[in-house]
Amino acid sequence: MSKIVIIRLTCAGGRTGPFDISDNLGTVLGTDITKQNLIDGYTVSVADSVTKIIITSVGKCHTVLEVTIGTATIEQLAALTYTVCNTGSMWRHLTDVVNYNKYYDNVEPYIIEYPFSYQSYDEILQNVKDYSKVYNYLPISDGVFNDNAQIQVDNQWFNKAVLYNGQQSTGILELVPKPMHNLQQYLAYPIYNTESKTITYTKSDNFYQYNTFWGLVKNKALPLFRTSCESLSIDKIVNQVNMDYGKRSFKKEPLRAKDLKVRHILDNSSTAHIVSQFIITPAQISYK
Repeated sequence: MSKIVIIRLTCAGGRTGPFDISDNLGTVLGTDITKQNLIDGYTVSVADSVTKIIITSVGKCHTVLEVTIGTATIEQLAALTYTVCNTGSMWRHLTDVVNYNKYYDNVEPYIIEYPFSYQSYDEILQNVKDYSKVYNYLPISDGVFNDNAQIQVDNQWFNKAVLYNGQQSTGILELVPKPMHNLQQYLAYPIYNTESKTITYTKSDNFYQYNTFWGLVKNKALPLFRTSCESLSIDKIVNQVNMDYGKRSFKKEPLRAKDLKVRHILDNSSTAHIVSQFIITPAQISYK
């Protein structure tokens, strides 16, 4: 025999969800259930022997809640309302020398932005040269931090970049190391993705360098960025609706203005310790 159980969410934090739902017998009743589904009421059929429902938040905030199955009238169910109940918590970090921008098993983006201001003439950006040192730390068996348990690497760096000024933007540039001794693979770049463009970077004389970028803005009357609803720590994200990541064979607009901002992002790894020192953006005066 089985019974019908209605699961209603009445209180949760802003960053909880989606959810996996199971019972105390180990039966999975649902996966990736949205918060709104639980607010509206999620109905499942369980065996008569089931006494508890287990709700697990599988998003960035990992929480587990066990609820004993009870009974309620239709009026009591209708009276249930949802409220946001964010609670404070203490985050521990810098306890693992191998991982850096990783908090509770989630890789959080490391973002650094450099502003540049030119003189009276507009200038055209030619390339970007960044002097950074990237370290990987080795596991320490005795648990005592050791400054010497590190190596400096050449094939890790920021994995994304956004170059922009007041009216132009390159959109998301995905950065990958230049293939060495493989001309066929190198000629496959740039790769035009749906919401980004993949280009290569090189490391020469301790400078990380890249080019192959141009303005991709469709409509200068629309914003280049929008506000992130995920975290207040992220000030802006690219407005992808206003970006054209096509080949633009005859419309490769150079970045030309009296100012420039270079935004570097690392969000696909937590093992790279990037020590950013200075950046150079060679440009040439654009006379008009």
